[in-house]
Amino acid sequence: MTWFRAIGLMSGTSMDGVDVAFIETDGKGDVRQGPRASFSYSDDERRTLRAALDEAVRLTDRTARPGVLAQAHAIVTDRHRSAVVDFLKANGLDKGHVDVVGFHGQTVLHRPERHLTVQIGDGAALAASLGIPVVWDMRAADVAAGGQGAPLVPAYHRALAGAAHLEFPVAVLNVGGVANITFLPGDGDPIAFDTGPGNALLDDLMLERTGQAMDRDGKTASAGKINTQALMQLLDNPYFKAPPPKSVDRNDFSRAAVADLSTPDAAATLVAFTAQTVADSFALLPQRPRRVIVSGGGARNPVLLDMLQERCGCEVATADDMGWSADAMEAQAFAYLAVRSLNGLPLTFPGTTGVATPLTGGVLSRPA
Repeated sequence: MTWFRAIGLMSGTSMDGVDVAFIETDGKGDVRQGPRASFSYSDDERRTLRAALDEAVRLTDRTARPGVLAQAHAIVTDRHRSAVVDFLKANGLDKGHVDVVGFHGQTVLHRPERHLTVQIGDGAALAASLGIPVVWDMRAADVAAGGQGAPLVPAYHRALAGAAHLEFPVAVLNVGGVANITFLPGDGDPIAFDTGPGNALLDDLMLERTGQAMDRDGKTASAGKINTQALMQLLDNPYFKAPPPKSVDRNDFSRAAVADLSTPDAAATLVAFTAQTVADSFALLPQRPRRVIVSGGGARNPVLLDMLQERCGCEVATADDMGWSADAMEAQAFAYLAVRSLNGLPLTFPGTTGVATPLTGGVLSRPA
């Protein structure tokens, strides 16, 4: 068995910053978790990234970087470079201690029905500047083959759950800008799909109305009341009943239904929207999971966790409760996927993205 030392990098749809995580793994069932850290974007950087989202809507060529996208592309590359450099220094690691970096980039457009997914950030430039091999552009091969290109993390969820000897079936729920669920039956490949909105609608509401990037600890939502009429409007979307495989873009859902509500009531209603769509997604699974394990920023929102417990009809725990990492889960996953890519192992499966057969992916860039 060959072990690899890998760093994973993730900048999610919430655009909070860059998550960095170090793991050792064989790319199969063995994972040793190491240090992790987060590096926030500045307010100016975050504004540029948000502007890039608006620009990306018009893209038809996934390699094009018109207008502000070129600036955002450079920001993402440089911020990931500095994050790795700072991470290595903080943890007393030399670049020679790292076999590969898994670099997700920043998703600015995800339209698999058009065979189009766009993650900005230059993996080749990152490899050259760090002096470490980088595996990047991990969604493209799946989308080109007719898959949804998302979610990508289920292979890592399966490795963690297997190593923990959990009682199956179990589900791992990641609540980032978008929420996605991985159903692990115990035997066979995982089933996974985007359940719908995660934190993006709430984050956008808070930024617009308060200037804050998020509802930290759910304090605003906890002061509000769910507006049932608005919630019903939000839930009236055919996506939620569509069978998997399926995935969404962070901008596929609107806040129009809560536009006239107070900020606390709007926040509470949007959190209920996320929780209810997760609970409703169980109808699309072969059976109800015994436990739902929550990771991502949503695991830090006690209001969301309470609503999930109320609606899901099973035990709800956080990744931290399991000895995993709610914050670093996706960064760890992209380190793990980079190792799988190096070994030619599948990153996606028919039950996770709808691709016809299990498929590897990623582009390997080596330092010059």
